[in-house]
Amino acid sequence: MERPLTELAGGQIIICGVASLDNWLYVLRGKPAEQVEVYDTNTSNLRDRLIVPGLGDRGDIVACPRNRCAYISDYSNDSIHRVCVSFAAPSVTNWPVNDKPACLSVTDKHNVLATCCKGRKIKEFSTDGKLLRQFKLPADTVAPWHTILLSSGQYIVSHCFANPSGNSSHRVCLLDSDRHVVQSFGGPQGSGSQQLNMPRHVAVGRKGYVFVADQNNCRVVLLSPSLHFVREVVSGDQLEGRAERLCLDKSKRVLYVAVNKKQRGRVVVVRV
Repeated sequence: MERPLTELAGGQIIICGVASLDNWLYVLRGKPAEQVEVYDTNTSNLRDRLIVPGLGDRGDIVACPRNRCAYISDYSNDSIHRVCVSFAAPSVTNWPVNDKPACLSVTDKHNVLATCCKGRKIKEFSTDGKLLRQFKLPADTVAPWHTILLSSGQYIVSHCFANPSGNSSHRVCLLDSDRHVVQSFGGPQGSGSQQLNMPRHVAVGRKGYVFVADQNNCRVVLLSPSLHFVREVVSGDQLEGRAERLCLDKSKRVLYVAVNKKQRGRVVVVRV
């Protein structure tokens, strides 16, 4: 049975990231604007725009309720921007990553985890930009895009690559605390129930179930905690565009999906 969907934040520019905090949804679009759109999730109305000076090629946005801020990865400037989300006195700082940060996540300790796709590294920073630790992913985890640290100390990593010889790997992997792959889903790119095609972004629910933005298949799939296929959450026919980024509001049981088609971007709201 297909789930009813609602939409917000439709616009002429693609969406690079989406994050929620309280009753606000923060939408990060592509160039040229150095800003973040803020929507009221109750009314779907645009409430404000937060200016982020010097923001370059953006990769993702994630919000931290503890520190009342949003983090934005800046691929072209090899940096992360920290945006205080207070309407009364918004402020912006940034720090160098010394690598190419792709997607971001926030840990249970309220630190920010940056996945560096080019160097195949994961870097963990404090909220003020101090590098706490870093490590390199296994050799078979090529071109990682997004990493989430689970409360168990394990990691969920999405990665995808293709080379001129025709070899490809489009997988979501579960790594143990020593960063060894213990389980994976996917393989060569495809559109079947056991395949993925550019898994760009993931979100993890309270019981460990994993939502995957299967970008080029234009769908969101749900995997079990052991990374077995459960079902399609929303299909390509429903999304009508590429699933680029996810944001899961666990308290409201709502999944926000950033969907792009050509140069237009919108957010699809899914009750989960």
